[in-house]
Order: sequence, then C-alpha cells, then structure tokens
Amino acid sequence: MYLKIENYLRELESSFSSISSERRKLLSEVAEYIRGKQENNELVQLNFICTHNSRRSHLAQLWTQVSAHHFGLENILTFSGGTEATAFNPRAVAAIERAGFVVDNPGGENPKYEIRFAENVPPLYCFSKTFDDPANPTSGFAAIMTCSHADENCPFVPGAEYRAAVTYTDPKEADGTDAEAKTYDERCRQIATEMLYMIQQVQNNRIK
Repeated sequence: MYLKIENYLRELESSFSSISSERRKLLSEVAEYIRGKQENNELVQLNFICTHNSRRSHLAQLWTQVSAHHFGLENILTFSGGTEATAFNPRAVAAIERAGFVVDNPGGENPKYEIRFAENVPPLYCFSKTFDDPANPTSGFAAIMTCSHADENCPFVPGAEYRAAVTYTDPKEADGTDAEAKTYDERCRQIATEMLYMIQQVQNNRIK
C-alpha cells in the first residue's frame, strides 16, 4: 500500500472515538452481515448507492476496499451506483488524491478513472453509473445507501439481499466557496474513518 495512505489509515485508527455510539451500532450491523457471508465462504459484494454516484458513494466504495486490504480480508468487492448517472465529481477526486490515491483521468464527460492505492493490487475503475449498471452485481449483494435522498426515493433495490442506510452530508454544499477543499477533505476523512472501523469490526470478530 502506498505510504501516504498507510499513514492516513494509522491516523484514522486513533480517531475511532469520534464515531458516535449510534453510528458504531449501525456500522457493526453491516460488519455482522459481512462476517456472516465470510463465515459461509461467500463472496461479499457491497454496492454503495447515492443519487448521482458522484461523491459519497465513490468515497465509501474506495475506502471500504482499502480497509479490506489493510486488514487482509479477502473476497470483499466494493461497487457504487446511483439512481442516475452524472460523473465522479472532480472535487471528490481531488480529495482522494490528497489522501494518497494515485488517479489516472482519461478525460471525457464521465471519465472512467483508474484509481490505485497500492502497487501490487489491481486498480479500481470509478465512474458514475446507475446502481443496476452491468458493472455492478445483480444479485446477492448489499445495498448501502450513502445519502438520505437515495434512501428515501429508492426503497427497493432489485437483487439486494441486505440493505443499510449509512448516510453522509453532501460536501456539495461547499462547492464554489472558500471552504470547498476543507469540506471535501473532512467528508473523505469521515467516510474513511467509518469504513475502516466497520471492516475492523469484521476482523476483530473473526479472530475471537
């Protein structure tokens, strides 16, 4: 794993106390689902869903995959989608680059970004798409709703065997302001902290 991301994760592990008890309970419930799949030797497929698949869902997808790698958990695949396709917002892309990801941007209206967090791991390809896009699983997956709008307006996700609402405030509220980069970095860090905590709960209960 790239050193900058390793250092970022170490900082996050020391800040788990910032997660509220209510959020910990929610994240632990998702961890229990993941652990159950692993105990049955089943592939874990997590699809993070937000309305436009442009910010929060991508951040959750990326940090969950990084967290699984960090804790050495195999057979966990992460995806993201929306109720409509737009583009992976460049402000969110800039935030993950500041966190240590290496990003290749091929250009275009909806770029298919190649994103790496380690030299010896295949890249993740992130672009905006609907949750039922062919790039995403069609059955046996968990639908993790990362925004309240998608959670409220998409009550049924075809093919999902498990659903949870782990929602975040949209950093879009700071677009075009002096607080833009700070807000995106804060949301990136919050999502990374919670996804790392969630996967740590899977690991901790596996070794008991």
